[in-house]
Amino acid sequence: MTELLAVITITLFAVISPGPDFAMVTRNSLVVSRRAGLMTALGIGLGVLVHVTYTLVGIGLLIQRSLWLLNTIKLAGAAYLVYLGVKMLRAKPGEQPTDAGVLPLSHLAALRTGFLTNALNPKTTIFIVSLFMQVVRPETPLPVQIGYGLFISVVHMVWFSLVALCLSTQALRSRLLALRHWIDRLFGGMLIGFGVLLVATRGMS
Repeated sequence: MTELLAVITITLFAVISPGPDFAMVTRNSLVVSRRAGLMTALGIGLGVLVHVTYTLVGIGLLIQRSLWLLNTIKLAGAAYLVYLGVKMLRAKPGEQPTDAGVLPLSHLAALRTGFLTNALNPKTTIFIVSLFMQVVRPETPLPVQIGYGLFISVVHMVWFSLVALCLSTQALRSRLLALRHWIDRLFGGMLIGFGVLLVATRGMS
């Protein structure tokens, strides 16, 4: 019971902390559409399963003990965040939404963005690996550990879905309609900042 409570508590604190996942869900919910925000949240939850999977098969221990591998993951994540950030910074006032009031972004593209943002996020790597290596006991049955992983994934989906629902209300989005390109630039700058921080902390873990 103590282990379960620790997993629940740590997960809840980790998921609500600001980071690239929050930035992408917020951006897609405000600038694109509610569905885009929800699909991004779903992609984030699926990305969590990537971290859970390699941790359960033992690669997580290798990552924990290998500085170069962790740094490689950080660089890959940083490169992706900077790539997304640059794309957003290039947003122009002339980019108009469709007749439905949304910018063009397919469900698959939103899902992929959420998935890659989380799957390449070293913050999630460190969180999942540390949780399973330091909180979850080695003698904990594998089905229970898998249950923990599914719980962490679902919590991410639920939390970021709630964020998407709250930020995509019609009243809020209509007020921000003319500021879409500035919102893109704001979150683009944030993602580049997250990427720079990842590079700056490389080798310090």
